Amino acid sequence: LRHLQKSGHRPVVLVGGGTSKVGDPTGKDESRVQLTDEIIAKNTAGISRVFEKFLTFEGDEAATGTPSDAIMVNNDDWLSTLNYLEFLRDYGTQFTINRMLSFESVKQRLERESPLSFLEFNYMILQAYDFLELARRHDVRLQLGGSDQWGNMVSGTELGRRVDGRQLFALTAPLMTTSDGKKMGKTANGAVWLNADRLSEYDYWQFWRNTSDEDVIKFLKLFTELPLEEISELEKLTGADINKAKIVLADEATALLHGRESLPAIHETIQQMFSGKGKAGAGSTESLPRIFVKADEMDGDGVRFTDLFLKLGLAQSKKDARRLIQGGGARLEDIKIEDENGALTGVDFDGKTEVTLRAGKKRAGVVELQ
Repeated sequence: LRHLQKSGHRPVVLVGGGTSKVGDPTGKDESRVQLTDEIIAKNTAGISRVFEKFLTFEGDEAATGTPSDAIMVNNDDWLSTLNYLEFLRDYGTQFTINRMLSFESVKQRLERESPLSFLEFNYMILQAYDFLELARRHDVRLQLGGSDQWGNMVSGTELGRRVDGRQLFALTAPLMTTSDGKKMGKTANGAVWLNADRLSEYDYWQFWRNTSDEDVIKFLKLFTELPLEEISELEKLTGADINKAKIVLADEATALLHGRESLPAIHETIQQMFSGKGKAGAGSTESLPRIFVKADEMDGDGVRFTDLFLKLGLAQSKKDARRLIQGGGARLEDIKIEDENGALTGVDFDGKTEVTLRAGKKRAGVVELQ
């Protein structure tokens, strides 16, 4: 969408406030948990904020006032007001059960004998109808999505042709994988979130910095806006110098999402905490994930380290946190934590308002006293 906007096209970002009430069966073995309207509204707001980082929308300070300014629409605006009988009458005849059963997402569920509710079965009809509404309301002609949405998107192009005689198009992107075949977007500590409140700028930077040697050039081409000539120069690096390309990748990808102004604090944190120049925790902690504790929580037995590592996202579970401590990878500032049942108390702050917990050499978080 960003590239298309730069080329003069107008992105129309569709937020699925309506279809999220149904649930997409694609790639799922079980029915999705039904979400409340409050949760859907919260999720929609979070998704919207991410798109605003990459696109220029109507009304933004950076808006150009040209036809390429993006707009964001919510399919709840039209889906929630549909009359069921009228919808069946007008569009039900355009879909056949035979065709719907041929979709891979449905076939896989049936082959595994996993329940597929009528509610979920309706999802592909609603997504197809979305494309028709977008074409009618905003003259949308091209829909972009993941390759797992191919069947639903093609249904939309067919619906537009049958009902309105429109020529619509679908463009899908393949599932991103790393050189070893693993799905991209996952780390040892869980999903890579684009929202800073779910994943700090520092951890996002580290995700890209930890890219394998085999993937760094491909990711520079896909996830940065560096000129290809500059990437070609980085491709010539060999051995330990490949790490320079990884730093460029981490810088550029992070700057796109969080702004280039986030980089100095990240670089300072890395320089001070992990380069061996000075004690751990002596540098800036601004870019690190952070949690807050109250003074009365630090009285008596305090708060267990396993709970703190979990809350900071430095461990996926308490069991994972205990393994980290047992393996010698957990530290309070520059002091190794040796007791898996140990706790952080007021004494550990030593008159300061924050302390740094470290998990291994590259991951850290801050506990701040309120």
